Amino acid sequence: MTVTRFAPSPTGYIHVGNLRTALMNYLIARKAGGQFILRLDDTDPERSKEEYADGIKEDLEWLGLTWDRLERQSERLDRYEAAAQDLRDKGRFYECFETPTELDLKRKKQLNMGKPPVYDRSALDLSDTEKDAQRAERGAGHWRFKLDQERIEWKDGILGDLSIDAASVSDPVLIRGDGQFLYTLASVCDDIDFGITHVVRGSDHVTNTATQIQIIEALGGKVPEFAHHSLLTGPQGEALSKRLGTLALRDLRDRGIQPMALLSLMARLGSSQPVELCSTMEELIAGFDISTFGSAPTKFDVDDLLPLTARVNQALPFAEVAPRIAALGVPDDQAERFWAVTRENISVLDDLGPWWTMMRDGAEPVIDDEDAEFVAQAMELLPDAPFSEDTWANWTAAVKEATGRKGRGLFMPLRKALTGQAHGPDMSTLLPLLQVVRARK
Repeated sequence: MTVTRFAPSPTGYIHVGNLRTALMNYLIARKAGGQFILRLDDTDPERSKEEYADGIKEDLEWLGLTWDRLERQSERLDRYEAAAQDLRDKGRFYECFETPTELDLKRKKQLNMGKPPVYDRSALDLSDTEKDAQRAERGAGHWRFKLDQERIEWKDGILGDLSIDAASVSDPVLIRGDGQFLYTLASVCDDIDFGITHVVRGSDHVTNTATQIQIIEALGGKVPEFAHHSLLTGPQGEALSKRLGTLALRDLRDRGIQPMALLSLMARLGSSQPVELCSTMEELIAGFDISTFGSAPTKFDVDDLLPLTARVNQALPFAEVAPRIAALGVPDDQAERFWAVTRENISVLDDLGPWWTMMRDGAEPVIDDEDAEFVAQAMELLPDAPFSEDTWANWTAAVKEATGRKGRGLFMPLRKALTGQAHGPDMSTLLPLLQVVRARK
């Protein structure tokens, strides 16, 4: 059975970069009829917060990305300790005592000598007596996994055949000096125990994947199929990381972005398939194909979500928006007509508010100097409210007869005088909803 996972750390809210990883793993699992696991990587007690854990679940539920199991790494510390002891027994785990400053000096020295800046394994030469002395002086050391210095190869689901020379990579630290288990060890244990078959994540994890493959094998686990998607950039190719604080899913939700608009974009962005708005999750699942994604950095522009959201909103039935329209104060006998008139002229549902304000209170007229006399003459011919759907046609015909104006020169100045805008709904349907005409003297 196909089993995937999404493994956020509850140290902040999910942003669009996280969503891309979550969605790909979700779609792979659902398309195969498998399982999707939500795993909270909360081994850091200082930074992990329950409010963020709740926020992650809330954001996924908003999008409809339901999980089959919820796992917390903080509840599995005994398992990680057992794995660490297993690696010690196999001679694949060793304790080191260098400070960050000492490690940095070593890296600089290696670079100056034209060598790759990898850990030199000097801790392997320490005797038991020397280790005891280091612990007495510096406290507990950090623990590194001893890599087999050979090529690590796998077929990546997006990047194709990959090969990394383990000799060019530092032995990864799996346990910090303060005893905290780091992501690499905890994730490997979880993937083994939960039977994870497919892992999709960002291309910045490629080297990490290579080391994890060796750790999985050392612990006797089965290596899952890995795929590394490209990283998102801003619309001009700039690093998106600087803007992620404004691209949290809850911020997009607050802006009125519709879930299916966001999912439809993220399910195709960076692939060879065109972005198509899906109306259901089943449609989204059926059209997903990870083999169509490429390795090039992928541009993300939040503004691309607005036309997709507009299309979602425009297709909503009146019953779904009726409570929102009622909350604006639109009379019950006008509510359905109001929705029919405005639905094609909004992007997000919050756009309904300004339309109703304009209809209720009247718009500030926009009248060009050359049209002032014409508009004043036209307003004298406008009948009193209430208006009907015939009012616009009858009125403009009368104005045309009186002034000789026609076409755009007739209609545009009148629209701008009545609505304060150059564009909007068909005036024959909008005019009956106008309760005040401020262009009248």
